Amino acid sequence: MATLSQIRSLLGEPRFNWSDAAPWVEMEREFGIEFPADFREIVDAYGSVQINGQLYVQHPAGHLLHSLGRSVRGDLELWREEDMAEFLPSPVGSGPGELMPVASAMTGEWVFLRVPDGPSLPWRVVVQEFDSPAWTLHEMTFSDWLLAYLRGEDVTVCSRRFAPDRPFYEPLS
Repeated sequence: MATLSQIRSLLGEPRFNWSDAAPWVEMEREFGIEFPADFREIVDAYGSVQINGQLYVQHPAGHLLHSLGRSVRGDLELWREEDMAEFLPSPVGSGPGELMPVASAMTGEWVFLRVPDGPSLPWRVVVQEFDSPAWTLHEMTFSDWLLAYLRGEDVTVCSRRFAPDRPFYEPLS
């Protein structure tokens, strides 16, 4: 599993560095899951950010406009609509095998964490291309997926043209 220091070496020093678990606890209680530790660690370090001017990742303690909990609620509602559900490999939600929306890209992709079928199994990443019925299951953790994205590898959301020199991030305000 990729480490925060590997992500930091490509993306730069985080400036958010959140340490209060309360927003996570509240959000996890609401959705009935515990988000994977690697996802929480990255989001706690960087907060609500736009990476490479393309990928949006939010923190549960973000203000109303950029709050992970608020976004997840709205995204779950959207993806549960009958005409949207057909574009995903499984239903959205917090049950085993379901997809939890956690990020989006200005280029039309949605990033989901696939809830493991069992407690000892790893979380996986599913990326849906909003402008088509295509989706891709990435057999990797969120941190591995993000590291591959930052390296410019094709993980459905491709960053090469958005960050030709090196990855960067900007806090969402």
